Amino acid sequence: MPPARQLLIIWHSRTGAAQQLANAALNGARQAIVQLEAQAYLRVSMLACTHVQAEDLLQSDAYLFCAPENLGSLTGAMKECLDLHYYALLEQVNGRPYGAIISAGSDGTGALRQLQRICTGWRLQLAYPGLIMTLDAQTPEAIWAAKTISPQQSQQAYELGANLCALLH
Repeated sequence: MPPARQLLIIWHSRTGAAQQLANAALNGARQAIVQLEAQAYLRVSMLACTHVQAEDLLQSDAYLFCAPENLGSLTGAMKECLDLHYYALLEQVNGRPYGAIISAGSDGTGALRQLQRICTGWRLQLAYPGLIMTLDAQTPEAIWAAKTISPQQSQQAYELGANLCALLH
């Protein structure tokens, strides 16, 4: 039997929203594995971006990036993770599918564009349109407050995780 194929969910969060979205995607991917009866050859794992090693990325067959937008860009920790591993992965992950979930106060497009440019450099293939989950945080207090995603946002992340995992089937 060929080695198991793996979806890697990489996340960063300061206020909890992106982590909740990553967890919902993880649950969706796990449920897809059960429904597909693919436990023997499909895997999903989730790592905080600060713990990701190049080997984790090289051993994975698809990726889901979950991060907040800060000041119109990816959060610094997620960007640092991608910067750290960019050249180690160049020409080694071509064609692998990926997805993206961005949590944002009101926009999110800047962070999504930045992530897509990095993934284009790696020659990854966007498997599904990126999700931007706006949380309507506009004041400093609201921006820094702990977040709770809506059931609809959780469901969208769940479905993206399930779909990315099923794509490896």
